[in-house]
Order: sequence, then C-alpha cells, then structure tokens
Amino acid sequence: MKLDRVLVYGLGRSGRGAARFLARAGVRGEWLDARPGAEDEALMAELGWAPGDAGRAYDVVVAAPGVPIDHPDLLALQSRGAEVIGEVVLAARLRPALPMVGITGTAGKGSTTVLVAGLLRAAGLNAREGGNIDPPLLDVVDSAEVAVVELSSFQLERAPGLRLPVAVVTNLGVDHLDRHGTVEAYHAAKRNITAGQEAGDVLVMPEGLSVPTRAQVRPFKPGRIALADGTPVLLSSELPEGVHPANAAAAVLAAEALLVHLGRPVSAGVLAGALRAAQPVSGRFETVARIGNVRFVEDSIATRTIAVQAALERAVPPVAWLVGGRDKGADLAPLREAAAGRVAQVIAFGEDGEALARALGLPYRVVAGADGEATMRAAAQAGLDALNGEGTVLLAPIGTSFDQFRDYRARGEAFRRAALTLAGAEVQG
Repeated sequence: MKLDRVLVYGLGRSGRGAARFLARAGVRGEWLDARPGAEDEALMAELGWAPGDAGRAYDVVVAAPGVPIDHPDLLALQSRGAEVIGEVVLAARLRPALPMVGITGTAGKGSTTVLVAGLLRAAGLNAREGGNIDPPLLDVVDSAEVAVVELSSFQLERAPGLRLPVAVVTNLGVDHLDRHGTVEAYHAAKRNITAGQEAGDVLVMPEGLSVPTRAQVRPFKPGRIALADGTPVLLSSELPEGVHPANAAAAVLAAEALLVHLGRPVSAGVLAGALRAAQPVSGRFETVARIGNVRFVEDSIATRTIAVQAALERAVPPVAWLVGGRDKGADLAPLREAAAGRVAQVIAFGEDGEALARALGLPYRVVAGADGEATMRAAAQAGLDALNGEGTVLLAPIGTSFDQFRDYRARGEAFRRAALTLAGAEVQG
C-alpha cells in the first residue's frame, strides 16, 4: 500500500486514531477538517502532520466515518487518483495477521462487542475492543492479539470486500436514513460485513434473518445461550442485570468461532463464568441509581426504534419514560405497542419532546431547564413523581442529544448525576 502522500480527512476519534497509527509507523501526511478544535490542531502539530488541501493529489485518503461517502471533497480527491478508505480497511491492510471479529447491527452492537472481547480475554487471549466504540480501532491494533470491532454502517460503507474470520449481525432495523437515503441502502451497508467472507469464515446472526453470505451461518436466539453444537453455556436468568440475552447468545457463538479459528480450546464453563461477571456497557440500559423500589435506568443511546422498543420491553413496569431531544424520524408505531400497559407517564423534554409525546398518544408531562443539566434534573424528578414508589424511570429518549448536549454520553451522564442526587437526598432524608 503506497503511503507517500496520505491525507486524513476529518479528525474526530477516528481521524485522530488514524493519524496516531500512521505516525507510529513513521508516516507523515496531511490532514483536513472543516472545524478542527484546538486539541486537534495541537495533536497534528505534535505528530508532525501539515494541513492539507482537497485540491491536491494524494495516494490514499483515510476518511472519517462521519464524512458522507459522496462528499464533494472526497469525490474531487478520487478524481485526482486518490483511493478513499476508512480506518477498518487501513487496519486490515497494514496489520493483515491480526484476527478481527466484526460486529454490526441496528442495536446491541456495542454491548455485544464488549461481551465478545470479555469472553475472549477469559479464554486467555489478549483481545481488545475498538472501532465505533471507544477507543478507535487503530489505537488498539498494535497492542492486541485479537481485535473485536464494533462497525457502524458508516464504517462498513467504506469496507466492501473486508474479510473477517468471524462477523456478527445483531439485528437489522431502521436508522440513518438521513445518511443512506433508504432502508435498503442502509441494510446494504450493514451487509458489507460479510461481503468479503469465504466458506471457512463464520457469520453469526439472529435466527430467521436472511443475509446472503458465503460464510458458515451460526444462528442465535435470546433464549438459547449455547455453543454451536447446542452445549448449554448459561441460562438467560443467570445473566447480570443489564446484559441482554440476545447479545450474550451472539457473543458466545462469535467467541467460540474465533477460538476455533485460532485453534484454541473452547470451554463452556469459562465462557459461562465470564458472562456471569460481565458488566453492562455504560449508557446502554444501565441501572444508575435506586430509590426504594424505583430504579433509574439510563439508555441514552436508545434513539433507534428497535433499541427503544427493547428498552421498554426490559424495563420493570410501571415505567416513567423520558422522551425528547431532537427528533430523527423514528417509527413510533412499534413503540406505542411496546408501551401499552407498561408506561405510566411520558416525561417530555428537549427540542422535540412534546411533539414526540403527543405523537405517541400516551399521558405526558413536559419539563424544561435552563440547560441540559437542569433539564435532566427536572426530568428525573418528574419521573420519580410519576411513580407510586415502584417501577422504572427510563431514559430511552428516541431523539438525538444534539439539542442540549454534545452527544448521547453527555446526556446520559447528566441523567446519572440527577438520579444519584435524588438517591442521595432520599438516603439522607
């Protein structure tokens, strides 16, 4: 791979990771970002990288996932002979001996990624997770024996032909239509995870899902946490709170397939022990506080219909459901069904909270605050007030966080602080 003239287009987590990775390999290139932060500029200066120009010629352009594949600058760079790739292809080409497990899906991919890495570590491998989940993939490839990679549709758009010995599709729903245009295009990007797989590779996906592949298919279903031959690993009831049975079922099959690929022994007992010790991923259906029989559950990342539906179905009723943020056009019909008989009240907040609550057709109360922190305090209090001493205050907001927060993590942290403050006041009282 010719790296004489390299441009990293778009910094952010992925772009900074690419620049650090290339710098460790002795490559000095150029960078371009429409709105670089002071930290970005400081890092690139420290690495010895110069500002670039979309009007120049490059051999390779490493584009951040958030940059649309048809961005005018990228098209112009391609017209001058540049190959435009993403971080995953860069890792695969420069570290071809590193086994990678790739995991994608509309919901559950981050939690499954963490579970797979934990199972492989329990089995004695130095497995590191990265990619769409923190940290960036290119920050871990030089310290890992196995890389377990969460792959978004944005990343997979730039990875056709990527060969993975083990790939996982957790589910296929509706998301990112603002980027892909249609559900079909979104699903096509997701299916790139198996496009380069061969007959000896393994694809783990839900029972009943149809994805064309040359790989061996390992179907999973939530109620069956077992090895590929049916050997039981764990009962769903034995999983820690916050660990979804479907993610655990997929993770077991993926870990087993990777161990077999590497010629390592597979122990159902070792995998069961690792699952029992698993911790939920922060920001993904995590109980962050309790006040008596009321639990506060943070699922700030739940902005896709399939993820919100799963959160509603898992929450212990009655539920005070915190809904709001910026509407991204989610399909609300399945959510009305999931909420029926379970949701006591919707707590609407943020830019589109009231409109979403009205569209859901459920009893609701609107709260507001001077900023995101104050809004989450008001929402957590209203959720507690809506329950009669038992149930769940659930942040599964449907809307994105960008009306009041920098990202979903910041929103979730604000909710966590609000819930812990309420719990502390309850203990002191």
